[in-house]
Order: sequence, then structure tokens, then C-alpha cells
Amino acid sequence: MLDSSSNEEPKNQAVRHSLPSLDFDTIEEIATFKQWMEQKRYSDSTVKTYIMAITIFLRFIKPKTSSEATNNDMRQFVNSYMIPRNLSFSYQNQAINAAKLFFKTIRGSLLITEHLDRPRHEHKLPNVLSKEEVGLILKVSTNMKHRMMLTVIYACGLRRGELLNLRPVHIDSKRHLLLIINGKGRKDRVVPISDNLIELLREYYRYYRPRVWLFEGQYPGEQYSEKSIQSVLKIALRKARISKPVTLHWLRHSYATHLLESGTDLRYIQELLGHRSSKTTEIYTHVTEKSIQKIRSPFDDLYK
Repeated sequence: MLDSSSNEEPKNQAVRHSLPSLDFDTIEEIATFKQWMEQKRYSDSTVKTYIMAITIFLRFIKPKTSSEATNNDMRQFVNSYMIPRNLSFSYQNQAINAAKLFFKTIRGSLLITEHLDRPRHEHKLPNVLSKEEVGLILKVSTNMKHRMMLTVIYACGLRRGELLNLRPVHIDSKRHLLLIINGKGRKDRVVPISDNLIELLREYYRYYRPRVWLFEGQYPGEQYSEKSIQSVLKIALRKARISKPVTLHWLRHSYATHLLESGTDLRYIQELLGHRSSKTTEIYTHVTEKSIQKIRSPFDDLYK
């Protein structure tokens, strides 16, 4: 499954408008594909991302129909559309994932999904803030709701969507646990919450009295929007005078890295983050200060 933050549809409207329009039959095929994914309980963000990717591909190959598409068409899509527009590894991978699913539903298709080539895997390190930087971001937020949203993301290592889907009943103050329902991959999990965080949440609840969602929008019962919480972080960064291109996911990365630096076992961190594979969690071992700072540069031996 995909995190909503990984949606990298081309932002240039002119790029999409330059492609041919789809015929009625293809539109119907895409609608059927969307319905199939919804029945399979794919997340809303995954459905949106896959539909977007396959729609652009099918417009790219026109006047060919979906049943006439070939593996060479996908290669041309990568070479003539994605690469010239500097679309990312992530977007290319999403397009492959979308095609693999979509063309399994097309009878008589010439495209062999098993032969679709994925891009070489990127090995990017997670972006991590220091504890001092995180503390500054949280302190400069004068609005209680804004401060609590950023605090809960960092204190519990949540994804953006997981935060916005929280309800007051998901807080188990007696057991000091926060229940995450339908996280990435439709997985539920629990994360520990401290006495300090529980007290802050109680104060927040007494003041705002949320009805449905823990963090509601302008109107009672309205879910807080993804765009608005991104703006909250942007304002906090400006107030804190932090010029780094920080995203909400940086707070999650920082949570995991700071846990590792404090001695928490990697297996527990994997459970707390909701990672399927331990390999995903192991990326944090490459950015922990304690591990890196123990390494002595041979340069220092020159000044003994």
C-alpha cells in the first residue's frame, strides 16, 4: 500500500492536457478497475494514486486501446514521458504497480505484467531532526490544536493520515496506549503514550470537546484536512526559523531515530511504526548519532 504522501502525480496541468482524451470504453474500464480496488479494500490514497497513474498511461498510448497495450508501450512511457519530466522513482513504481493490477483485469491484453521492469531501488536515508529542533517546532505553535497535532505525530510516530483518523475513543489513558485503526496496509496497532502526553490530551479535550474526530476542522464533526495540517507545520517552521524542507513525515522519522538512539530494540520500533519488514526499519540505523559519532576518522590520527 502507499502512503498518501507518496502521491506524485505530475503537477503541471498543461502536461496532462497535452495528452489525448480517453474514449468511453476505456473510461468504463478504469471505473471498473476503481470499483474492483475498492471492493478489495485498497486505501483511498492507493485507489486515487493508481487511477491517476493508469489514466495518464492509457492517454499516453492513444490511439491504442488497453487491450492493444504492450510492454514496449510501458518502456516508452518511462523514457518519453516520465524521464523528460523528471518524475520520481516513486511515481514510476506507482505506475508499474497500477499497470500490474489493471492489466490483470483486461482480457486478451498483449501486455505481460510479469515482464514489467521496475526502476532500480533508491537507497535514500530518512530525514531526521534533532531533539532540539523538534522541541522548537512544538514550542513555537501558540494554537493548542496545532501544537497537539504536531506533538502527537512526533510522540507516537504517526503518519499524517493516521493522525487525522484518530478519534477520542482511540486513547486508552488507563493502559497508556493509543490505538491506530486502519494504518498503512489496513493494519491496526497500538503505541505507548506517556503521562505527559495524556495530560496534554486531556487539557486539549476539555478545551475543544471534539465530537467525532480527535482533531476536527472548522466545523464540529468535520475531519481536519491534510492540506491544513501541512500549513500548520509550515507556519511552525517559519516561526522556529528552520529553513530545512521539513515535512510531517520527518517527525515520524525523528521519532524512530530518537528511539533507536535511546536504546530501544529495533524489533519494537518496527512494531511501533507498523512496518511489515524489518528491512524498512533498519534504515534508521544509518542515521543514528550514537553509531556514527563512535566512528573515528583516520584524519584525526594525523594530529596525535
